[in-house]
Amino acid sequence: MGSFDKKKVHLNLFETACRGNHESPGQWSRPGDNSHSKDSLDYYINIAKLAERAKITGIFFADTYAGHDVYGGSMDAILRAGTQVAQLDPLVIISAMAAVTESVSFGVTGSTSYIPPFPLARTFSTLDHLTKGRIAWNVVTSWSQAAADAFGKDLVPHDERYEIADEYMDVIYRLWNGSWADDSVKWDKKTHVAYEPSRIAKIEHSGKHIKMSARHQMHPSPQRTPVIFQAGTSKVGQAFAAKHAEAVYIGGLVPSQAAYQIKAARDLCRAAGRDPYTIKFFAAINPILGRTPEEAQAKYAEAMEHADVIGALAQFSGYTGIDMSKYPLDEELKLDTSNPKESAVQGFLGNFGDSQKEGDVWTPRKLGEKIAVGGFHPTPVGTPEMWIEEADVDGFNMAYISNPGSFEDIVELLVPELRKRGLMFDDYAVPGGTFRENLLRQPGQKTLRSDHYGSSFKFEGDHPYVPKAKTNGST
Repeated sequence: MGSFDKKKVHLNLFETACRGNHESPGQWSRPGDNSHSKDSLDYYINIAKLAERAKITGIFFADTYAGHDVYGGSMDAILRAGTQVAQLDPLVIISAMAAVTESVSFGVTGSTSYIPPFPLARTFSTLDHLTKGRIAWNVVTSWSQAAADAFGKDLVPHDERYEIADEYMDVIYRLWNGSWADDSVKWDKKTHVAYEPSRIAKIEHSGKHIKMSARHQMHPSPQRTPVIFQAGTSKVGQAFAAKHAEAVYIGGLVPSQAAYQIKAARDLCRAAGRDPYTIKFFAAINPILGRTPEEAQAKYAEAMEHADVIGALAQFSGYTGIDMSKYPLDEELKLDTSNPKESAVQGFLGNFGDSQKEGDVWTPRKLGEKIAVGGFHPTPVGTPEMWIEEADVDGFNMAYISNPGSFEDIVELLVPELRKRGLMFDDYAVPGGTFRENLLRQPGQKTLRSDHYGSSFKFEGDHPYVPKAKTNGST
């Protein structure tokens, strides 16, 4: 099953806060599935306790804004499937999960396209305080028209979104790292000074895309900057990751492609002056596990029985902007490769060529079945003993088919096998420590490493320091 170089790896649980199943449409109808209960705290508290018991590194919350309305020109198929709708705000849930755990960490998506940097900085600083430094930010630039419409914004071109994100990062580093000096917090009863005003600076920024004049609303949190996750695979996305990311999420790739992408990204990281092995790569995988091959195959067969093909195609339509309802379900999927969107889909299908038998062709139904059982991730079926080692990943984002069964199988079947073979860490590097300490396995490394771009935004004297390599009007 899975694949990685022979080294110990991190495991994250890949979650969402939407009722139903975010990644495998239709699986909520399986007997015993509890994903419809995601509007209750009990669901998230149980997941957090399960993860900590297994020494899972973190719980990674994906999030999206608005619903997909591309398939058939409406959201009907998405609503019937219960996929990526009725989504709670995961940021609200984290503090409750942190309250029942000590070491497991939490990563949450936040968009640089629609959330102004000032409130995002406050929210993540708040969570960093409340979790004692166990928080990460998954930086996204938001690609869907539905999300743009929901926020009353224009959907800007891909590369421009990254240009905005780069300026956004400068602003937010200044808030987190440059507004309050390390010694600004006093609580001195003799002098009656809680916070020393001369050690707190107002950030003035007037750039091409962002304007702000404010002091950061929070005093320094344990990590100051949360661990930075990112998932861009384009050239500009990879350059952004080399500059900013501390962990990179890789989705929808077979092992050989993952190894190639990781090597290229490490080379970019090295060229940016960073230690390339301090940026951690997490491959997405959605295993179907059994104690025997027959048990695993039976679970796969059950998943196929509950697969919502139309819901999966509607989800795919939302991701690609292509209305898949126009293609007959059981005819060969012949895409117009002169259309950039459809050409990209053709490349996507090639990523899953290993799931096709020789001579087979893709039909919309087969594509829908693939998505409905495993989402856009590799979905190996078998026993934990079948796990192999191949690509240079640092960890896995473990998605699920049906809960609680999928995560319980990961904890009860896979984790013990990986530990027995010396392929997974036995414990947190710093029990009760920060996400960054446990991700890097470097006790004491709570804040950004000195070779990270964001570490140069420090309070100096009466004003925050701004690097010479500033972007788009930083002052």
